[in-house]
Amino acid sequence: MDLELRHLKTIRAIADAGSLTKAATALGLAQPALSAQLKRIERALGGELFERGRQGVRATALGEFVLARARVVLPAVSGLREEALRFGREWADGTGFRLGATHGPLLGALVDRLAAAHPGAPVTTHTSWSEREIASRTADGRLDFALVGACGASPPPQSELLVWREVARDPVFVMLPTGHPLAACREIDLAGLADEAWTDVPGDGCFADCFTAACARAGFTPSSVYETDVASCVHLVQVGRAVGLCRATFPPTPGLVTRPLAGSPLYWRHLLGWHPEAPARDRAAAVFTQARAAHAEAAARSESYTAWLAEPSRAITPGAGVS
Repeated sequence: MDLELRHLKTIRAIADAGSLTKAATALGLAQPALSAQLKRIERALGGELFERGRQGVRATALGEFVLARARVVLPAVSGLREEALRFGREWADGTGFRLGATHGPLLGALVDRLAAAHPGAPVTTHTSWSEREIASRTADGRLDFALVGACGASPPPQSELLVWREVARDPVFVMLPTGHPLAACREIDLAGLADEAWTDVPGDGCFADCFTAACARAGFTPSSVYETDVASCVHLVQVGRAVGLCRATFPPTPGLVTRPLAGSPLYWRHLLGWHPEAPARDRAAAVFTQARAAHAEAAARSESYTAWLAEPSRAITPGAGVS
């Protein structure tokens, strides 16, 4: 017999009542049926849970052990049920936000802004290095909104099913350790980094091909590119093992600096997507506004990006860069 929650409730009822007869009454069972059930539970747990006597029942050492666990598990399950019902009602009412995102710089800020603007509304997140996975989950209703990036002018995934709006577009910057010979430069020619190893986060878009093409135009082929998570990219740059590619909004980080590449050979578009027939469509404008505000805040925190934006000749126009 598999132990079930109802069995724990039975054990607790017997302990609270102090006798099988009183427990049977409380549970709406005949006393012989409760006795038979208790025996099955005890066989499943490997020993007697109660000592029977003229004064009723008293928990054995094993019974006390099981009761202690039951008094933790049963309230937890009850709380889970209540929270799940509330959560389900809120989703049904269209008040929650299920966000999917790649490992970009905006998700945390967007969650914070939505939670502040909609107190009590559930906000959940799903992250993946795959833009296609995030878009697929949004297309089939498992997510409400997709916050992903696209390289240059390349189309976003699932563009035939989802509505996409451009939150912002940024030049791609380079991360250097603070001690790098070029760290003091205002901008860096890509060709000046020809002898470096590189690091970047993985993705299933065209960015890797676009980077290789940009390097070829600069006259070199990258010697190696470490594709790994953001924390590992930062570590590799900090210790001087590689230079990194990053969005211009990359936050200030000890041990490294971010610098623009001369001529902005690469740029990145931040995109918000949703299904046009999903209930979430009514909240798309609000989420889009919060995403743009999150991007503006991220840009303002980057001194190098703020300086870059201050020069009108640096502005990115739609269709520029590598696609």
